[in-house]
Amino acid sequence: MNDTHHIDLSALSGMIASLVEDVKESVVTVLVEIPSLDVFLFQQPVRSVGSGFAISSKYVITNAHVVRDSVEAVIVYPNGDYSKAEVLASDPSRDLALLEVYTGLKPLKLGDSDKVRVGELVFAIGSPLGLPGPSVTIGVVSALGRTIVTGDLVFEDLIQTDAAINPGNSGGPLINSMGEAVGVTTAMIPYAQGIGFAIPINTVKRFLHMLEKHGRPLRAWIGVYVAQLTRNTSKLMNIPVEEGLIVVRIIPGSPAHRAGIKPGDVIIEANGRALKKVSDLRAEIEDSIDKGYVKLKIARGRYTFEVDVPIVVEEI
Repeated sequence: MNDTHHIDLSALSGMIASLVEDVKESVVTVLVEIPSLDVFLFQQPVRSVGSGFAISSKYVITNAHVVRDSVEAVIVYPNGDYSKAEVLASDPSRDLALLEVYTGLKPLKLGDSDKVRVGELVFAIGSPLGLPGPSVTIGVVSALGRTIVTGDLVFEDLIQTDAAINPGNSGGPLINSMGEAVGVTTAMIPYAQGIGFAIPINTVKRFLHMLEKHGRPLRAWIGVYVAQLTRNTSKLMNIPVEEGLIVVRIIPGSPAHRAGIKPGDVIIEANGRALKKVSDLRAEIEDSIDKGYVKLKIARGRYTFEVDVPIVVEEI
């Protein structure tokens, strides 16, 4: 019995090693120098270090906070070579940035983050503390649909994992057992030991879709903060619907506020599409930019009604 377990573990270990060996060729270190002034008013560059991964032979995804306001970065490849890269687009609201590199890379296969399950085995690959060569940590998906607030930004629908994520890991891929990128590691809460977060890869796909359609990242919003409605929440709050997004906050003076939406309302549909996750609403709002409004179906108590809510579009 013990021998059988030993064989199984050896096979699993070999599979993981082979997977990491294959994936790490797509993972790079991102170095950015940000101008700063020291106390003597001499210009002193500050170096920002992060990670990134190839989505094609010449495009790399990383975090927006890694590149900040820079227009150029240095990419360090797994073999130690390096070259400059151009920052094509940066979206702080998603914490995503797209870089163009001049040396061909092996693209990483992108998975489907909507299929990620709690308890699933995942690997975080990156360059912790700027050390040379990609490193890997292993863990599980601890939770889905997390929301965290950092400064003035709110990041929704994040993947939570207990895979160790250290400074320098930001922008690296979160990999599933099939070698697919299912997320982009982005943050670790210092006072919550062992908790890290990743942006779902479907959010990356949405970011790329916006760039392809509009040529630049745009922020489209209506002024609501929502949370996924669960069956337990529905029973606890005596809400007559079991699926949708519950409004937890309205921005005063926003289109949603002027349209009469209130905290406690449940948004059931947007443009006729049933809403299950926070990202569903964001996608419908962004797909309605050209139209200028989004049609919402709202449940309030035992009544439902529809309302057209204008969309605010801001350049990032």
